[in-house]
Amino acid sequence: MIEWILIIIVVALLVYRLTPTKGINNITTQELKTVLHDPDKVFIDVRSPLEYKAQNIKQFQNIPLKSNFKNLPRDKEIVVICQTGIRSNQACKKLKRLGYERITNVRGGMGQWNMENRG
Repeated sequence: MIEWILIIIVVALLVYRLTPTKGINNITTQELKTVLHDPDKVFIDVRSPLEYKAQNIKQFQNIPLKSNFKNLPRDKEIVVICQTGIRSNQACKKLKRLGYERITNVRGGMGQWNMENRG
């Protein structure tokens, strides 16, 4: 019985972390290509500095997930990426709680970006 309760709790936590929050847009890496030069967007990469240094998209600035996002502009859309989309989704939820309204998560993250842009 205890095992089932633990399994239910773990599944519930995973669902909570992966479920998109209302008011947060999601785009694919293909859609990201079409907006990378939009001056009305701020691009942030929430991976660790080491991950960012190893490979990044030049329009993205590195602001790790545990950082304070309060200094980001509120008059621009914030586009967030990580390695897989999980940390960026968490960052989007954090930004939403801080009162940011125009937030976009890049689904699949750098892993998907790299798969599509090889060669």
